Amino acid sequence: MSLFDPSQLRLRLPSPLEEVADERFARHGVRLLLKRDDLIHPDLPGNKWRKLALNLRAAAGRPVLTFGGAYSNHLRATAAAGRLLGFPTIGVVRGDELAGRPLNPSLARCAADGMRLVFVDRTTYRAKDDPVVLAEILRDAPPDAYVVPEGGSNAAAVRGCVELGREMAGAADVVAVACGTGGTLAGLAAGLGPGQRALGIPVLKGGFLGEAVTALQEEAFGGRTGDWGLDERFHGGGYARTTPALDAFAQDFEARHGLAIERLYVAKMLDGLLTLTEEGAFPSGTRLAAVITGSEDGSNLRTPTPGADQSADSSR
Repeated sequence: MSLFDPSQLRLRLPSPLEEVADERFARHGVRLLLKRDDLIHPDLPGNKWRKLALNLRAAAGRPVLTFGGAYSNHLRATAAAGRLLGFPTIGVVRGDELAGRPLNPSLARCAADGMRLVFVDRTTYRAKDDPVVLAEILRDAPPDAYVVPEGGSNAAAVRGCVELGREMAGAADVVAVACGTGGTLAGLAAGLGPGQRALGIPVLKGGFLGEAVTALQEEAFGGRTGDWGLDERFHGGGYARTTPALDAFAQDFEARHGLAIERLYVAKMLDGLLTLTEEGAFPSGTRLAAVITGSEDGSNLRTPTPGADQSADSSR
C-alpha cells in the first residue's frame, strides 16, 4: 500500500494569476484576471487535482473506484493520479454498449494509465447512488476500495477547493468559475475572504445547481458558506453543446490573448462574463477573476465527436 505523497508530483501551486488587457472589459472599468488552474499539472489540471487531493489522502493508497461517461476528464485525472502516485484505479463507465468496442482516446488513456474499466448499462448507472445498486456495482471490486462519486464532488472535494479561494485572497472582487455539479464553486466560495464574491456559470440546463451547491456546503461545512451566486443563462443549449456564436467568441478570445480556450466550460464562462460586463453587472473598478479550469477532454481545443456519449460529471 502506497502512502499519499503529492510532493513527488511537482504541482504548480498556487496556480498563476495573470491579468489580460481586453478593451471589451476595460471600457467598462473592469480588470480581467485569469486564474490559471489549467497549469497546476499537465495530467491533473485545474479543479481535478483540487477535488481529488483530500479524497486520495483519505484513500491512503487503497484502490480508488469512481464513475464517469465515455469522455470523462474526471476518470482521466483519477487514472493519471493512480499511475503517478502508485495506487490501483477502477472506472465505472456509463454505457454497457461500449464494452468490447475500441476505446475512444479518453478511455484509452485511462486504460494506459492502469485503470480497470467496468461498463454498466445506463439504467444501472443512473441508479448508482442507491445503496443496493452501488453494492451490486462493487460486488467485483476490491473489498477495501475507496469510492469517489461521479465528477469527484463530495465533502472532501469541496474542502479541497477551499484553497482555490484562499489563493485569491485580496486579489479579486469577483471570482467566476464554470460549473457542472458545483463542487468547485462550493469550495471556492468558502475560501474567499470578506468582500469577495464567487460567481458560478452553469454549463447544464435545469436550474438545479443552487440546491446542489448548498447541499455540498452543508455536507462539507454544516451550512451555506461564503458569498456566491449563479447565472444560468450561458449553458449554450446544455451540457456538451455549443453554438456558432460561442465558437466565434472563443476563437476571437484565443486570437486576442494567445490562450487556447476549451469550449464546453471555459468558453461559456468567459462569454458569460463579457455579457455581464456589458450589462453593467460589475461596477467600474471591479477586479474580475476567471478560473481557467482546463479542458474537458485533455486538450484545450478538441471537443468530442458530435453525438458521442458525454458525461456531465467533469464538474467545475
